[in-house]
Amino acid sequence: MANETEPILSVDEAQDRVLAAAGRPLPGVDVPLAEALGRVLAERIRSALDLPPWDNSSMDGFAVHADDVAAATPSEPVRLRVVGEVQAGGSPDLDVPAGCAVRIVTGARVPAATDAVVPVESTLREAQAGSPKSSFRAGEPIAEECLVAAAVASGAFIRHRGEDVRAGAVILEPGRRIGPAQIAMAAAVGAGVMRVHRRPVAGVLSTGDELRSAGQQLGESGIPDANRPGLLAMCRAAGAETVDLGIAADSLEAVLNVIRPAMERLDLLIVSGGVSVGPYDVVRSAFGEVGRVELWRVAVQPGKPFAFGRSQPRGVDGRQVLLFGLPGNPVSALVTFELFVKPALQRISGVTSPTLDSDRAVTEDRLAKASGRRGFLRVTVARDDLGNPVRDDRGRLRVRHSGGQGSHMLSAMASADALAIVPESIDRIEPGGEVEIRWLRT
Repeated sequence: MANETEPILSVDEAQDRVLAAAGRPLPGVDVPLAEALGRVLAERIRSALDLPPWDNSSMDGFAVHADDVAAATPSEPVRLRVVGEVQAGGSPDLDVPAGCAVRIVTGARVPAATDAVVPVESTLREAQAGSPKSSFRAGEPIAEECLVAAAVASGAFIRHRGEDVRAGAVILEPGRRIGPAQIAMAAAVGAGVMRVHRRPVAGVLSTGDELRSAGQQLGESGIPDANRPGLLAMCRAAGAETVDLGIAADSLEAVLNVIRPAMERLDLLIVSGGVSVGPYDVVRSAFGEVGRVELWRVAVQPGKPFAFGRSQPRGVDGRQVLLFGLPGNPVSALVTFELFVKPALQRISGVTSPTLDSDRAVTEDRLAKASGRRGFLRVTVARDDLGNPVRDDRGRLRVRHSGGQGSHMLSAMASADALAIVPESIDRIEPGGEVEIRWLRT
């Protein structure tokens, strides 16, 4: 077990050790496209077909021979005989001799005998004998003739077979989180299922004799348990399935009675409270009973008493459950989740290149923290009347405190847009100073 004589790790060192211990991603499972949103792709997807699968029109208009209309102008249009129509999904098997055209709609397959499409906007018609020429109107019955008022080159307004994707091409690589565009792409190339990594299962436990579940009577000395609902929500936002392990009393026996039977179904165990040095801080001892503590205490503010370890290999699959002991103060719990638990969740979910949503800003308040620790202060971002973030001529945002910066002051965390990062090497950033921020996104 880690002990008080071990050095306090930097944020970077702690993150590296947690990620190294996280191990390989969870195994892949096949899911239908409707269930793939937000999952992480476990296997590359190759196209089963050319996309588009055949030449099709990008405009409503007429499929023509480009040579027939090479001299067409508004003042001297070229008259073509209309020999038929191709609708989207219809057969393009039409004979189109020279001097003829076929009415066609957007997305319809282009007849093989033609090599260009004239948009409807570039065609004219004669409404009645002796009347002026007028624009052709889409949706009207097919006219016997059309007048082409603009030349088009061979291939114009045709989406050619395979110009987007060729059959056999890799269209999606493993490791990326799947969004609507990726689902649409998979469907477009004929994939009915996607192989994704299994969702991590995270169990969340709060410890403390004083804690009461939300909505319960507090009694003389109870306080609401904010950590557990918040951490469960953060796990779900990060893509995990969750198990609510409730509240355990401040005793080693009570904590073990909850976490031991839960181990076989979890990939991560997150316990808030009980990781400091008080007489009732038993979480590190509990971790030592089911596995081992691999690090404790990080030079971060808030969140210094952070513990991490791994369980003994579990019987169901030999994996080790990742054990996270987060501080009891609610802001510290949420910040340490963001810094250490979320990256581990991403790693075992299969994300290969997690992105940090960072930005640059100028502070309007003094940003201060303890010496030798990296500070993560809760800030709001200045916005215009439409709610858009305001940037200066160098692209920097303007930030200020979102409220009190104590680790128990949850209101400031709830109001924050971002975390302002004050490096270990300095104790404060004065108003007007530049600061790196990390956006807080759901």
